[in-house]
Amino acid sequence: MLLVHHLADSRSQRLLWLLEELGLSYEVKRYERDPATMLAPPALKALHPLGKAPLLEDDGVILAETGAIFEYVLDTYDTGGHLRPPPGFPARRDFTFWLHYAEGSAMPPLLLKLVFSQLPKRAPALVKPIVSGISRKAYAGFIDPQLKTHFDFIENALTKGGWFVGETFSAADIMMSFALEAASTRGLDMSKYPHIGHYLKAIHARPAYQKALARGGDYAYA
Repeated sequence: MLLVHHLADSRSQRLLWLLEELGLSYEVKRYERDPATMLAPPALKALHPLGKAPLLEDDGVILAETGAIFEYVLDTYDTGGHLRPPPGFPARRDFTFWLHYAEGSAMPPLLLKLVFSQLPKRAPALVKPIVSGISRKAYAGFIDPQLKTHFDFIENALTKGGWFVGETFSAADIMMSFALEAASTRGLDMSKYPHIGHYLKAIHARPAYQKALARGGDYAYA
């Protein structure tokens, strides 16, 4: 039996969705964030040195890193190739790109946006104006231009068929979901990105997505 170590409001929601799309049996062990730091609890670090979610436990082996877990699940359980194009075709190249782009390129500027938004809130009152000024400069000089570059690129990709690998839904769409859901709650002007908006509505309507929500519990980005 597959066991997902699942952290509330995190990337691990994608793994539940993947397993639901494949119709696999699995169990969920849910962990709550520390209310003060919003970090994962120490119990996850007891399972893996990084202390992050998701973790997938399969026959006593614990796997970490979402992209690597996705590849393992697809290699092991998606024998019919339902959520991944076959090797040797251009679509497989595109699939691999988006599978890794999600964490390697799309998420870093979003994380920077989150970090710099929190700095003024956590700064001592005496230096709060200085920290706020640094955050504004970081937004204007680097973070917001980077976000525009990436989301213009993503919007253009979705004009070619509605999904990240043309007209066919794939596991790459599941991987990309977290970054776009997070962006939609962090000030992304959805009126400028209609194809991203359509994609979010389409994934939220999928039965497997809804089943994963029911299994995983409250998820702030849905």
